[in-house]
Amino acid sequence: MHIVGTAGHVDHGKSTLISALTGTNPDRLKEEIAREMTIDLGFASMVLPGGETIGIIDVPGHRDFVGNMLSGIGGIDAVLLVIAANEGVSAQTREHLAILDLLEISRGLIVLTKCDLVADGDWLELVELEAQELVEGTNLENAPVLRVSAQTGEGLDQLKLKLAKLLAEIPPKRDLNRPRLPVDRVFTLSGFGTVVTGTLLDGSFTLGDEIVCLPGGKTGRIRGLQNHNRKLQKVTPGYRTAINLNNLSTEDINRGNVIAMPGTYTPTTRLDASIRLIRDAVIEVRHNMSLKVFAGASETLARVRLLGVETLAPGEEGFVQLELEEPLVAIRGDHYVLRLPSPAATIGGGVVLDTQPTRRYRRFDEVTLNRLEQLRAGKRADLVMQALNQLNITNLAALITRTSLPPAELESQISELESTGEVIFLNKHPNPAKTFLVSNLNHQSITSNILDTLNEFHHNSPLKAGISREQLRSGLKLTQEQFDLMIDKLNQQGELRERGTLVWAASHAIQLTKTQETQAAAFLAKFNETPFSPPDVTEAEAALGLNLIEALIATDRLVRVSENVLFLPGTVEVMKSWVRETIQANGSLSLAQFRDHFQTSRKYAAGFLEYLDSIGYTLRKGDVRVLRTTNT
Repeated sequence: MHIVGTAGHVDHGKSTLISALTGTNPDRLKEEIAREMTIDLGFASMVLPGGETIGIIDVPGHRDFVGNMLSGIGGIDAVLLVIAANEGVSAQTREHLAILDLLEISRGLIVLTKCDLVADGDWLELVELEAQELVEGTNLENAPVLRVSAQTGEGLDQLKLKLAKLLAEIPPKRDLNRPRLPVDRVFTLSGFGTVVTGTLLDGSFTLGDEIVCLPGGKTGRIRGLQNHNRKLQKVTPGYRTAINLNNLSTEDINRGNVIAMPGTYTPTTRLDASIRLIRDAVIEVRHNMSLKVFAGASETLARVRLLGVETLAPGEEGFVQLELEEPLVAIRGDHYVLRLPSPAATIGGGVVLDTQPTRRYRRFDEVTLNRLEQLRAGKRADLVMQALNQLNITNLAALITRTSLPPAELESQISELESTGEVIFLNKHPNPAKTFLVSNLNHQSITSNILDTLNEFHHNSPLKAGISREQLRSGLKLTQEQFDLMIDKLNQQGELRERGTLVWAASHAIQLTKTQETQAAAFLAKFNETPFSPPDVTEAEAALGLNLIEALIATDRLVRVSENVLFLPGTVEVMKSWVRETIQANGSLSLAQFRDHFQTSRKYAAGFLEYLDSIGYTLRKGDVRVLRTTNT
């Protein structure tokens, strides 16, 4: 569904035109009807020649209500720039055009209304010429000019035909599978409860979907969907939508909030963006100036941090970091408008380049400026690599959100980057939220950090096999899932080894000194003297110290079978073979049988049999052991 917006000076006939086209008066407030002036957004629908139903948003023209205008104009496909033929171009005509240009709305028609009030053909020619000169150098430069009268019906049929042709040329809305609806109205409807309206972007909503209201974070469920009084089961991108919500009151939602699916968007208080001042801006923008930011249906004050320059003059452009007073939801590619708080005036705007900057930048850093220039250029490979380098290890779903690329387009680009070695997949999963990847640059950096940590540990603790996984993770600022995937990858690549909870560098090998080797050999001889009742851990530590004992275990010269029981590896194999043969012959084995056969104590017998259970060799059933079915 296509959405058309109006723009133009107050009392130039926008609402009357819509009423004539649709049969619906978009002025819904008593005050609006009484004053014959649109204060808030009005909505209507109409059927074009050819049968397409479109939505029309009527925006206020008065300068005091430009904020209301901005809350509705951002999601439109085309605009009707309305100019009263009897008055010509006025102040709000110029401001609305500047806003349309900042939002890069390039499809539209210039509609000269109230032509029935002008008898002088030369005057009409002058107004039409004035309108054409007005749009020169803007995105509406080539927009057709149409003469109409809402009172007599003159030109309305031609307007409908032109509008149908214009909208037919617009490609379908992108479906990024992460819907968001910027709320431009919220109210209570008797018998239904809370209702919000807005233009649905970037995905679909279905009846019954769980949703979240951002930035507040309160959740609810969709109990009803409507599009211009039509009940729907599902709405798709571009639809003018009314949503009846469960579990949310009008106190929980404000204009400018965003209705989204849980987990798809993160509100932000900082934006990287391009900036352009309009030619007629009343002031220059200085670094750290406080201005109003309008994005989607939201409005907030922001501190404007100019990057690369100290000031920006009317007509100039550059880059900024916007430090927002209140959080909002945006994606890369969204447009925003800047206005002076007082006296209110539109002075500029731009395009969001990054919604989650990792830090406040040094203002004259060339690397930062080059990065932002690449983001503005919008090359797919650059966008993906920029996002990956910033996000460190990330999942595919987060990358879709960060780049604002359609999933299929993103996956194609990533596949190309993987083939060149610039992107490394840590795993692949049908669910994008569980598919993790990392840029080669970040992979190298993380790998270096891991190996440096391991090598430092090995240097300081040469007799220890490795460091615990949790100790290693603690210094890397990775989630448990990211860490586990990274360790698995490095294990596959032969960079490290692991056993149980320990991790060590593949290059690490425990080396005993001559003295330590002599001590160890002398003590291990005692194990050969009484192989089935050897010295326990307490005796071993007293003789050799904990570090040397752990080194002997790590180098497989001793096997720890329980907290206090050690055996020689050869002894373990002898006992394992006897256990297997005995169970195969008799069907089971008791602790007493094992103890008596090896003439050992209960401590050693119980310790060893529990060890066999723990490694999956045997299974305890009551007071006896049997072989696990998988054991041969």
